[in-house]
Amino acid sequence: MSEILTKHHPASPNGCDDVCHNESGNTEFASVLNARLSRRNLLKGGFGLAAGSFMSFGLTGCLSSGGGSNNDNAFKLGFSAVAKGIDDALRIPAGYSFSALYRLGDPLNASTGAYANDGSDSAASFQFRAGDHHDGMAYFGLNAAGLAKDLSNNARGLLCMNHENITQIFLHTAAEVGAGFNNSARVPAQIDKEVNAHGISVIEVLKGSSFSINQLSGFNRRYTALSNMEISGPAAGDDLLVTAYSTAGSATRGTLNNCANGVTPWGTYLTCEENWAGYFKRPASSTLSAKAAAAQNRYIGSSASNGSYGWANPAGGDTSGTGQYDRWNITPTGASAANDYRNAANTMGWVVEIDPFAPGATPRKRTAMGRFGHEGAMPAKAVAGKPLVYYMGDDAQGEYIYKYVSNANWDAADANGGLTAGNKYLDDGKLYVATFNADGSGTWTELTITNAAIAAATYGFADQADVCINCRLAADAVGATPMDRPEWTGVHPVTGDIYITLTNNSKRGSTSLTTGGKSYGLDAANPRYYDDGEGGKGNPNGHIVRIHETGGDHAATTFAWDVYLFGAENDQFGNASINISGLTDDNDFSSPDGLWFSQAVPGLMWLQTDDGAYTDVTNCMMLAALPGKHGDGGPVNVTSAAVPSNANADQTVTTQAGADATAATLRRFLVGPKGCEITGITETPDGKTLFVNIQHPGERTTAADIATPANFQSHWPEGGNARPRSTTVVITKDDGGIVGA
Repeated sequence: MSEILTKHHPASPNGCDDVCHNESGNTEFASVLNARLSRRNLLKGGFGLAAGSFMSFGLTGCLSSGGGSNNDNAFKLGFSAVAKGIDDALRIPAGYSFSALYRLGDPLNASTGAYANDGSDSAASFQFRAGDHHDGMAYFGLNAAGLAKDLSNNARGLLCMNHENITQIFLHTAAEVGAGFNNSARVPAQIDKEVNAHGISVIEVLKGSSFSINQLSGFNRRYTALSNMEISGPAAGDDLLVTAYSTAGSATRGTLNNCANGVTPWGTYLTCEENWAGYFKRPASSTLSAKAAAAQNRYIGSSASNGSYGWANPAGGDTSGTGQYDRWNITPTGASAANDYRNAANTMGWVVEIDPFAPGATPRKRTAMGRFGHEGAMPAKAVAGKPLVYYMGDDAQGEYIYKYVSNANWDAADANGGLTAGNKYLDDGKLYVATFNADGSGTWTELTITNAAIAAATYGFADQADVCINCRLAADAVGATPMDRPEWTGVHPVTGDIYITLTNNSKRGSTSLTTGGKSYGLDAANPRYYDDGEGGKGNPNGHIVRIHETGGDHAATTFAWDVYLFGAENDQFGNASINISGLTDDNDFSSPDGLWFSQAVPGLMWLQTDDGAYTDVTNCMMLAALPGKHGDGGPVNVTSAAVPSNANADQTVTTQAGADATAATLRRFLVGPKGCEITGITETPDGKTLFVNIQHPGERTTAADIATPANFQSHWPEGGNARPRSTTVVITKDDGGIVGA
């Protein structure tokens, strides 16, 4: 039987989300764990809406820290909370409608036929079809003629979208699935289809009665895991990026496992490569040099593997003559790196810049922004004369939160600079990693070869290029704080506070990790250990950390922090060390993932979930929030839930918590169909159209069920006995108003 290769499956490339390769032993606030404090000693402020003007949504705000009103405007959520549910449907509030815009396999042009949705469509056709596992996306307005950029246009634009992964059994025919997928000898055409179903879509969308795809647009295109990519920035040309494809170390093929995203003030799209590591065939690290072994252990793993999909192993070997399949094998086989693909994994894990308005331009991997499991690159507001700042999470257990600060100050004259502006701002800057202190303060440490701890690290960094390529090891060296799967980041456009989702961590609070025996205790920024009674332990429901930069300066090297919200099930309300944020039936959630601030309605935050801990009660969801500001709550003492067999059961940790959620400030807006993840969101500039991605509905369907469609976990969005399809939906308010208002 074929395994389900999905985000929740440990054999999947995305399964790396739940695997930690961080054996650094960095301090996790062990020094505060001896404190024995009361169970819940709250000093938290109110969470009400403040009075104030909100004219034409033209808000202004300052980056002030702490205290004061929860919100700087009188905007109110204008819908009734959607009830939780486990039916195979998309639930949205009364007064709203949705339509399916872009489904797995939908054609980008008029010459590609409709998708059969039975696995029979050719591999080649997927270069012109929607990929799978729709994820992060962004809307870029076109002018009325559809010829040039007009970022203010609400009726015509380009939608850039990530295709993170695949649900393998729904991509191939029932006969192929029944025969099984032998990762030691894969059918080449199957590999090609899977490769092409990954990557990016750029599609032109037009508004009529609803939005539709303009199949005649010259902007429509796909980037896949085979497309040509340039390598740019300080690591370009480094020996660690040399392959048989690019002996100069300046190019590679493909972008892979694209998850969250970002944008630039010059109107380009940033796609972020997350769990790329599992795709590669690799040797046991014990066969490598000490330095190569250390890097492989930290990013990929120590044991030999054929890769999760076996792309390096076409039946009959790689006869392409171009290394099309061999490039997935990072085993040294040639006389040097120029003769094989031992460094191919080093060409993945980057932020990749795409100019949606320039179909002929080759995307560029921006190496100054570091290589890890990138879960987005969200910018702070661009301010003339100030550096550009991007916030990034590394999505795996025990990984870190980063930011990038450009050396060049923003000049509005570069607003139409395209990839050339990217060279200026994204190839030359400083990469920082965060340390969270127990008292609610924090430090950004620059990852530079001139840092004494990095220069003296056991790994043996050669230069700054090596630091960029192996920045996880550099972050280990400077003592950054390991977090509970840092995912999406967002910057509040009014307060300037930064929000980072920490999805969950089954190992948090356990006495050791299964990969290396590293102590993994509780700390102020990751304070919970409990058993949810349904098999989830550690921090099964996740939380959201909030940062306020010192002086309101996003380029600052110090900050203050608190925990904005703790995910929890509402029936855990009686345990104040679990449901710390006081969630109710209308706003409880688990495993926060996507997080995005509306630009049309400053202060409105959308929160999406990727959950496996609460799915007996509800499918994954999206909530609307009106977050306050850093410091609107206070200290909270969190006592580990009573689990006598665990060494952490008697620990109490003090954390900084935000104000409790209320019905006015957090409300469920959407619940997805069975087996899905809600991830990816953008809007038209007026906020009247919301685009949302429904990823991998029916992911719990097994290969044994493929011959019996009635047994599929989901049939959404087509219904009947159809195979489920990842889909972009368009959500509007029936009265034509702003979504969420």
